[in-house]
Amino acid sequence: MRWSSAVSDSPSFTEAVHQASDQILANLDGQHPDLAVIFVSSHHAPAYFTAPEVFAEALGAKVVIGCSAAGVIGGGQEVERRPGIAISAAVLPGVKLSPFHLSQDELPNPDAAPEEWHALLGLNPEDCPAIMLLPDPFTLRSDHLLAGLDFAYPSTVKIGGLASGGGQPGSNALFMNEKSVRSGAVGVAFTGDLVVETIIAQGCRPIGEPLVVTASELNVISRLGEQTPLEVLRHLFENATTREKRLIRRSLQIGVVMDRLSQERGEGEFLIRNVLGADEEDGTLAVGELVQEGQIVQFFVRDAQAADEDLKMMLEEYIGNLEGDGPASALLFSCIGRGQYLYGTPDHDTTMFIEMVADIPIAGFFSNGEIGPIGDQTFLHGYTASFAMFRQASKA
Repeated sequence: MRWSSAVSDSPSFTEAVHQASDQILANLDGQHPDLAVIFVSSHHAPAYFTAPEVFAEALGAKVVIGCSAAGVIGGGQEVERRPGIAISAAVLPGVKLSPFHLSQDELPNPDAAPEEWHALLGLNPEDCPAIMLLPDPFTLRSDHLLAGLDFAYPSTVKIGGLASGGGQPGSNALFMNEKSVRSGAVGVAFTGDLVVETIIAQGCRPIGEPLVVTASELNVISRLGEQTPLEVLRHLFENATTREKRLIRRSLQIGVVMDRLSQERGEGEFLIRNVLGADEEDGTLAVGELVQEGQIVQFFVRDAQAADEDLKMMLEEYIGNLEGDGPASALLFSCIGRGQYLYGTPDHDTTMFIEMVADIPIAGFFSNGEIGPIGDQTFLHGYTASFAMFRQASKA
């Protein structure tokens, strides 16, 4: 198994493709890759239609998959606010690749049996360690797609990100082999000698204590323990430092433990969601997730320091659990709200990964939402850095 990543910020699309492709082929000693994952910034939007064909010809890859991007990541660089293309390419002996394109109309209904999903993708769940997904946020319900795939492929790791760079239906592009489409989702399923591991850094730190939801309806929380959510927040605000008060005002989030069988406070992993609004009269709080009585929640705040600390903690946890050979490569799906926008400087997340884990090929893009697991469920995240690490199963 050999991987390579490359990036080019040339304003000329043709020149950028050749610069990055030449780097890839040189790193692979001239071998044509089995897989090429490509990300193209919106500055090159006029070339979206021909992009897959151009990449396929330049790289000679058996499978090409990718999408448009607000910014791209490759070769250890995060290219933002300027033209960019990024490539991650691999020679994958013993691995079968199954690319696909799905439209919203093709997705089985929520009550469909797993066999309908197996037939749709043509994949046996026992043989599929990972699926990478690149949906368009405007034309496909990613939550429905992820719920269906979790149901049909419970042991398969699902990773990816929502195409970005465009602000309305039809303005993003999805690439599969020599085809460019403007709707649905593209992806690739991996079978064979491969392990995919994930790191989901949500970029927030907790404030206060975990609390049990004692009354709720859909996404509105009415009671946390014996208090209303607003009573809890007022107490937190009154006892916060000046800096924390500022963060509560501008970047308050809520974490929800998704393991509904958890009986102990603080057990499990939090899924971070936005606080959507509050009702001053009854003290209720609307959040960006369905919440049930008995679930555990905790308030969080988001800022550059919290994002730095959270990523460092998640990388340390990954290193501590690592057995056998380290990863051969990584893909990074990063929120468009991270990068220079959050940290004020470029390359923060990729540099930390390289310094703490390994100096391996990394590529990716700044997405409209990041796909990755929390516990045994796959979610669509926001504000996260979602890493997918690849290594050979036979060496794991």
